[in-house]
Amino acid sequence: MSFDNVCKVLAEKYPREFVSWLLAEAPTKVKVLKTELSLEPIRADSVTFLQTANRILHIEFQTRTISNPPLPFRMLDYSVRLIRQYNVPVTQVVIFLQETNNEIAFTEEYVSETTTHRYRALRMWEQESALFLDNPALLPLAPLTRTTSPQRLLSQVAQSVARISDRNTKQDIAAYAEILAGLKFEKGLIRQFLSEDAMQESVIYQDILQKGKQQEAFQFLMRQLTRRFGEIDSSIIERIQVLSTEQLEVLGEEFVDFTTISDLLTLLEQQENN
Repeated sequence: MSFDNVCKVLAEKYPREFVSWLLAEAPTKVKVLKTELSLEPIRADSVTFLQTANRILHIEFQTRTISNPPLPFRMLDYSVRLIRQYNVPVTQVVIFLQETNNEIAFTEEYVSETTTHRYRALRMWEQESALFLDNPALLPLAPLTRTTSPQRLLSQVAQSVARISDRNTKQDIAAYAEILAGLKFEKGLIRQFLSEDAMQESVIYQDILQKGKQQEAFQFLMRQLTRRFGEIDSSIIERIQVLSTEQLEVLGEEFVDFTTISDLLTLLEQQENN
């Protein structure tokens, strides 16, 4: 399944959530319209049309900026056809999935000698992750959001997926998230955080911390450190063992950014001095 097809599946499976996100309204009813329009059919697998009570939301997911006809003209073409067929206002949003500097990703209008047509361009790499992490329907898009720490972001995605109670839904969302993460991250890093075992361990650790079980948190963190770095010096273990649950929580949150023992020691010293 291609990247933009994953997004189309999500939008048509969770239309209310996408309308709430892109139109900032809570619709009572949303209908998924067919992607074939009157006159000569124009069709694209990444296009989704959602109809609310008084508006059509046209969503187009893009991984590429080059198309024929060019994207701005295509948005005009879709808008005219939709208005002619349904006679309601149309809101159009192009969602660019993969980071690019191409001007098309920053273009929000089609301009000719006699016509100006406007639409929205939304770039996933500029979006804050919180909205996507808190909503299962949008969660697969979370790996594409803005971050300064890929490891931390993928860890947060894993924790959110692990909290989904329905097993079938969890498996679907995890699969979609893994596919879309491939637009941005190496396969090894994705598997490190989005495998079923990794997600389960992540949610277990958060549960331990929330319950304030210092000893369990210490033991869990030590297992993770040993797995990554091998045998840990006893002097380091002694220093970690006396940390409070809150300090262990900080260490656990920063764990995904550790690449060397020196990173661990630096943060450990910071916690000891607080």
